[in-house]
Amino acid sequence: MESERIAVAVEGGVAHVELARGDKFNAMDKEMFAAIGDTFRRLGADPSVRAILLSGRGRHFTAGLDLHYAGSQFPPSDDPGRSAEARLRHIQWLQDAFTAVEAARVPVVAAIHGGCIGAGVDLASACDLRVASRDAFFQVAEVDVAITADLGTLQRLSFLIPQGIVRELTYTGRRMDAEEAARYGLVNRIVDDREAAVAAGMEIARTIAAKSPLAVAGAKLSLNYSRGRPVEEGLRHVGMWNAATLVSADLTEAIRARLGKAEPTFGPLAD
Repeated sequence: MESERIAVAVEGGVAHVELARGDKFNAMDKEMFAAIGDTFRRLGADPSVRAILLSGRGRHFTAGLDLHYAGSQFPPSDDPGRSAEARLRHIQWLQDAFTAVEAARVPVVAAIHGGCIGAGVDLASACDLRVASRDAFFQVAEVDVAITADLGTLQRLSFLIPQGIVRELTYTGRRMDAEEAARYGLVNRIVDDREAAVAAGMEIARTIAAKSPLAVAGAKLSLNYSRGRPVEEGLRHVGMWNAATLVSADLTEAIRARLGKAEPTFGPLAD
């Protein structure tokens, strides 16, 4: 599946989603946001997809928000109230595009190279895990264009790295390189370059895709639900999930394969 902003290829249960505006450093305009939201909503509901790899073409993962697009969105108005309401709806629409990444029922692995800037950090934070090339860097750059980051970084990044580091990055706009990101746990693995990052991300995605899709979907659902809630709530939630799903064919197949020293074969989830 191809578009002007996003390229998608599905093979062996893994969907590879590429930001395909490499000539513009994958800067995100309206079409890019729409494509991201639509793509992840579609793939998240596709029973043939068991894991998603996200990468960017060109020199950078993404330079973040397209400033030409941003500057054209809010022309002067003689009605501040109506303008504010319109801005709110537009911001929520942008937020929903990245929430679709987090809400996809399968894990999303980001392969990050070069710059992951501004809205790119929002996008990367919505993924389940991240692999980075040695030249990768992360920059919460909104402060440098007089914007408060509003697409998920402030809400998600604090669950991935220490609060003090989040605040420093947010208030100063400084770059955090791949080594520092790995030290704080934002990055799971560092490799040499973009090609190696995509290969490493694909390896992880294929490993996930070979597992029970029901078990993986339940794990992601429980991890997302439990974030920011008391432990007791998370325990009750995952207990309800397992009470409903432990009777699945996947459990029988996993036990059969383990006892027979064979590789299990799991059927797809329902549409």
